[in-house]
Amino acid sequence: MENVASFFAAVPFWVYLILIPVIIAIRDILQRKHTIQHNFPLVGHFRYMLETIGPELRQYIVANNREELPFNRRQRSWIYASSKKENNYQGFGTDQNMQEAGYVLIKPAMLPFRLDSTHSHHVKNGNDPHHYTIPSAKVIGEFHNRKRPYRPRSIVNVSAMSFGSLSSRAIESLNKGSFKFGNYHNTGEGGLSPYHKFGADVVFNMGTSYFGVRDDDGNFVMEKLVKMTQLNPFVRLIELKLSQGAKPGKGGVLPASKITAEIAEIRGVPIGKDVVSPPYHSAFSNVKEMVDFIEAMAAATGLPVGLKSAVGKTDMWEELADIMAETGKGPDFITIDGGEGGTGAAPPSFADHVSLPLVFAFSTVYKIFQKRNLTDKITFIASGKLGLPAQAVMAFSMGADIINVAREAMMSIGCIQAQTCHTNRCPTGIATNNKWLEAGIDPTLKSERFNSYMSTLAKEIIEITHATGYEHPCQFGMNDIDISMGDHNKTITLADNYGYLKTIVPYPGIRALLDCPHLGGRKIPGEKTV
Repeated sequence: MENVASFFAAVPFWVYLILIPVIIAIRDILQRKHTIQHNFPLVGHFRYMLETIGPELRQYIVANNREELPFNRRQRSWIYASSKKENNYQGFGTDQNMQEAGYVLIKPAMLPFRLDSTHSHHVKNGNDPHHYTIPSAKVIGEFHNRKRPYRPRSIVNVSAMSFGSLSSRAIESLNKGSFKFGNYHNTGEGGLSPYHKFGADVVFNMGTSYFGVRDDDGNFVMEKLVKMTQLNPFVRLIELKLSQGAKPGKGGVLPASKITAEIAEIRGVPIGKDVVSPPYHSAFSNVKEMVDFIEAMAAATGLPVGLKSAVGKTDMWEELADIMAETGKGPDFITIDGGEGGTGAAPPSFADHVSLPLVFAFSTVYKIFQKRNLTDKITFIASGKLGLPAQAVMAFSMGADIINVAREAMMSIGCIQAQTCHTNRCPTGIATNNKWLEAGIDPTLKSERFNSYMSTLAKEIIEITHATGYEHPCQFGMNDIDISMGDHNKTITLADNYGYLKTIVPYPGIRALLDCPHLGGRKIPGEKTV
């Protein structure tokens, strides 16, 4: 061994510089797995290296401010600056083409809404004078006389993202930040984890595998749901997930390699075995049975129960609306998920082509229920790239009572849109179970950043609301926004474009909303409306 070591030590360094590339070149020529490396030894490796870092090069160097998808650089910069309490303004006017088709134009009033001693959303608090509370104008579950109706303290909330899809520290950051701001936090279909228990109101999302409330064979167990809600009174809503925008009509697979002991306990699944989520529910097989299932859960838990779904064919939506009109039974809220996709990994064919984008999906479903005079009996929740002020205002104008944000919430705690959520190699530690990567997240800091983002988003939404002459976003209507058609500078209203007028939401004033006995969320000590 000493002789061998002496031999290699005696070889000049320049010999290695020649020998190593020659060995790699010979290996490239002999292998048959990669054609480029075989045909172009050594040089072919650079092609694969550039392909690997191509997204990063385009993101930071090649693409302009308004070019990238799903979120362009300007949108991401606004979220980052808002979360860090940095300057999120822009100077020298807009850099967007306001005549391009689909451009949103919000119409301000000649005289903005006048703030006085009886009208304001500004919550005064010695620790955070910029905290804005905008409660929902509707009480969820009130029409169906649920035992525990709920008025969300915030009209902007965290959408469904599961522990397992997101890391424990990411979930903890969002929950702590939600507690600070006052919004609710949706668990996603992965079950209620310890990281959802830091004070925020929680929406329990239940998918086809019934994680956390199932037996060993994957069947729903009502007793487990009741026990879970009784032991965790901060669970205020139950959301029955039919499908999601990223992959409607498709189930999922949780590989055995990703199932830790903690995830297995939370979800109620075995370790060492793939868990397959079917695309359909086993607890019901048609719309009438689904309504009965909703009513059974509401009766057993006392909580409002709603649906979450992407939208495509409308026949079952029509059937659901007919049953509700005839019986007075059904979901307390409906969450419409846009086909723009979200944090869930999906095949490109599903993410790109299956289900309607939010604006078409929401307007389609809203009109179905409006024709049967049901829109005042249901809380409509919209999700799909709505975590930016103008997009949020458009959703409220179309009839949304509440919006949920997912990817924008992730960005506020550090997501850089690396688009590696499906690989378990998220570089920011948010969408991964890798403990090393996850360790870079400081929940104390990130929860503050999420709180700052939500505060800024709410502030800008209410400032736009006041600019258009209203006090609350529920007062927006379909004629308050024009859409540019891109033809000869023509614009049309949302009403003309989608063919309906939003149902007027009764609005008693901000004081009545904040004094509601069913108001959820954290009440800041000493807070008062100004």
